[in-house]
Amino acid sequence: MQSYTIGQAARLLGVSPDTARRWADAGRVATHRDEGGRRLIRGQDLAAFSIEVGQSGPDSEDASYTSARNAFPGIVTGVKLGDVAAQVEIQAGPHRLVSLLTREAVEELGLEVGMQAIARVKSTNVHIDLT
Repeated sequence: MQSYTIGQAARLLGVSPDTARRWADAGRVATHRDEGGRRLIRGQDLAAFSIEVGQSGPDSEDASYTSARNAFPGIVTGVKLGDVAAQVEIQAGPHRLVSLLTREAVEELGLEVGMQAIARVKSTNVHIDLT
């Protein structure tokens, strides 16, 4: 039977290893330890859990498959719409974050100046979530 490390499971689930670890710590997915002490998840357990995560609705706690790390809650201070692209500025405490995204994404999120939003930074990319 195939087993997966927390890191491998996280990649398959599309989340950070910290998120997968928190889910395991909370008992949402069963783990066992190998001879080296690493936590592993049985393939069948991971498959069942991945279906559960995939069926989570938009109002569930799993709706956003992201880690809290590098999240900057703030207020939208600027929205510039082009024909295809858009620029959104968020002031998060002392930090000014700028994200370039599609106009369609801005319209779908309904982003406007004065709204609360969360800028998520990964490498050189800034993602925007509604709060």
